Parts: sequence; structure tokens; C-alpha cells
Amino acid sequence: MNTSPSLRTQGTKELRPRDFQMIRDFMYQKIGVDLEGKEVLIAARIGKAMRESGIASFEQFFAQVQREPSGRTMTSMVDALVTNHTSFFREPQHFDFMRRVILPGLAPKVPIRIWSAACSSGEEPYSIAFTLMEELDHPDISNAQILATDISERVLTTARRGLYPMSRFEAVPIERLRLHMLKGHGVSEGMYRIKSEVRALIEFKQWNLMEDCSRLGKFSVIFCRNVMIYFDQATQQRVVNRLAAQLEPGGYLLIGHSESLNSIDHPLNYVCPATYRRPTSSMTRSSR
Repeated sequence: MNTSPSLRTQGTKELRPRDFQMIRDFMYQKIGVDLEGKEVLIAARIGKAMRESGIASFEQFFAQVQREPSGRTMTSMVDALVTNHTSFFREPQHFDFMRRVILPGLAPKVPIRIWSAACSSGEEPYSIAFTLMEELDHPDISNAQILATDISERVLTTARRGLYPMSRFEAVPIERLRLHMLKGHGVSEGMYRIKSEVRALIEFKQWNLMEDCSRLGKFSVIFCRNVMIYFDQATQQRVVNRLAAQLEPGGYLLIGHSESLNSIDHPLNYVCPATYRRPTSSMTRSSR
């Protein structure tokens, strides 16, 4: 472990090695992220949260995290330490694969359930919803549901609102914007709002990937992209096997293109880069 000297932030007391270790252990146990070597990041980001809350020391801040029933301070800490980076139609190969392979392969009128895990501020589940609305006929779209989850209530608040700066859509074709967006006026000038019929496809829910997800039900597709790069191998193993258990037979798990499942044991078949499938009764497990 890195035992660097105590770090100070403006207006707060120092981050002592024992404070760092308590925060590191807590974050690993709660959300699976190991902050080894991140003393400077913790001192800066939690220091800011402490100043905003009027808390004098890291020890007091962590004590409040542990004792606060509402979990508000814990959420503040997670929000400060976890980076949320996303965009509309990020890694477009997955959405093309949905159009070409996944959606045509689903039985008509069978409920289509898609889970956007670690959905951040909503760009991914809305991109999924746009794809469904563009590809499915009306009877089929009425059977579609997207569950979008994240551990951060802050980013979920943004996602539920469905209101984004126009600059976020520079790479989105104008025809798609007209189909799914409303241009803001007045106080919303310079913004686009997702249309209500698109938002109606999505349920946003706070959820921690470290939890048992069996009560969420089964899914045709699970997006869990650019998340496992933050986990060690043991945590990846647990998370992937939890997600695999929630896939319907023949269902797909989509991960980030910078990620791979090669180093862990799992029950899924490799399909193509960043795409895996749960075997059906007629499929055998891939060796990859």
C-alpha cells in the first residue's frame, strides 16, 4: 500500500494514512472500487465535499458516512470519487449489433427487457430507447422496457429529467433529433428535452452492482460498459456471474470495448469484441 505523507486540502485538516485506509476499504466493500494510490484524488474531491457540508476533518466525514441513516453523506462521497463519463451512442458498434442481430432475433410480442447498468446521466439508456423506437413496430415497442440503474442519485436526477445541452448532440443526425427531442425555449434555451414517449420506456433506479440482483428479473440484453475496468479480478468475477444469471437463455451481455472477460471464469459464450451471450439449451459454452 502507498503510505504517502498526510495530504492537506485548503480549509480542511489532513488526510492521514488511517483515514485513507478506512475510505479505501469502505469503497471497495461497498462498490468494488479499489482506490489504492489515490490519496491525492481523495484529499481533493472529498475535501471539497467536506467544505460544502461544513465538516472539519476526514475522520468526522467518514464517521458521518457510517452513522447517517439516509445515506446522503455516503452518496456524496461516492459521487465525489466515481467518474461518470458517457455520451449518446457511445461505442456505436453495440447499437448497430442490436439493430442487425439482437432485435431481429427476438420473438415478436415477447416482452423485451434491457438493463443499462451503471447508466450514469442517462445517455446510454436513451440511446437504447431511440434504437428500439426506430427498429420496432408499435405492438413490439409496447412490450419493451428499459431498466437504467446507477449507484449515484445525483446522475440519476439528471437522467430522469432528460434535459441536455445541445452540444451533447453534435454527432447525432438531425433526423434523429427531430424524431426523439424537443428543442428548449425560454429558460431551457440551448437545451434538448427527450420526448415523453421515449422517457416512458425507461425506469431509472438507484442500484449498487455489489448487491444481489436476482429480484430485478431476467433480461434479453444487459449493457454494463466501461465499469469493470474499475474492478479487480475477484470483483469482476462476482459482477459478471451475477449479471449472467439475470440473462434469459440466449440473452446478451455487452461490455466496454476496452474490457475483456478472458481472465475470469464465466458461463457466457464469446460472440464478438465486447459482446457475450448466455447459452441456450442448444448452444455449448465457448472456450473463450
